[in-house]
Amino acid sequence: MGSRADISQTIIESLYCEALVLADDVRATFDLSQYDTPTSESDFARIALSVEGLRTTTRVMHVLAWLLNRRAFFNGEMTEFQLRRHGKLPEDRPADPDNLSWLDPQIRDLIRASGRLHARIARLDRAWNDGFEMYPPAILRLHERLGRRVGEI
Repeated sequence: MGSRADISQTIIESLYCEALVLADDVRATFDLSQYDTPTSESDFARIALSVEGLRTTTRVMHVLAWLLNRRAFFNGEMTEFQLRRHGKLPEDRPADPDNLSWLDPQIRDLIRASGRLHARIARLDRAWNDGFEMYPPAILRLHERLGRRVGEI
């Protein structure tokens, strides 16, 4: 990220630790083998748990991948070009409010926490990507000078 780095290695490491803790909570919460669902419980609740579990797990894995790419860059294992090319955070797919209504409050809180973390990382991703100018200022000045000279002909 060179001299344009607004994102320090310390910030990335802190977010990475936070994401790992969240990933562990997500894994434990959505481990469907732990649920002994009575047959009287609604199929909708089981489906909601499965769907939102997959969404939440995917969201957290995208965040972890983004953070791991930044860690690799800071450790010299990726070039800036590779990071720009492969390090974009995929768009979030928010939870379905209908599904959330079937889930326990603790599970809903965990899903919301994963969404908040993704939103924070998305803001960092946008800010970092906005730091790249399409044309460096020197090239812009040269382009303007050429335009003026061509206009004089």
